[in-house]
Amino acid sequence: MEAALKTLEHEFHSEPGSFLLGLRCDLVWDRDAFSRLEKAMRAVCEHLKGAEHLPRWLAEGYYQVATEVPSWTAHPNFPRPEPEDYYASCIERLTDLADWFFRGWHAYLEPHVWTEL
Repeated sequence: MEAALKTLEHEFHSEPGSFLLGLRCDLVWDRDAFSRLEKAMRAVCEHLKGAEHLPRWLAEGYYQVATEVPSWTAHPNFPRPEPEDYYASCIERLTDLADWFFRGWHAYLEPHVWTEL
């Protein structure tokens, strides 16, 4: 859990090498960086499911990712070297993770296996 929180802190502060910094400033979708972000978000959701109180910095980060990544990548000039369905799946995953984070449960029937993106 500690590693996931460190990853999210790195990401949510858009530190050098983060997915969010590369996406916003360089218009680069780094698959490996996205994977690290997504896995950390899942781990934190799993750990905090059902929690009554959520740290504000995490809530702000999940909200930012779920709202800003889709708008940044929707621009017609955003480079998309991967198939379009890959980006759609990633955006859906970020939305699903934010939903899970804020509700304390995900919308999938158990047992649910989160596929790698």
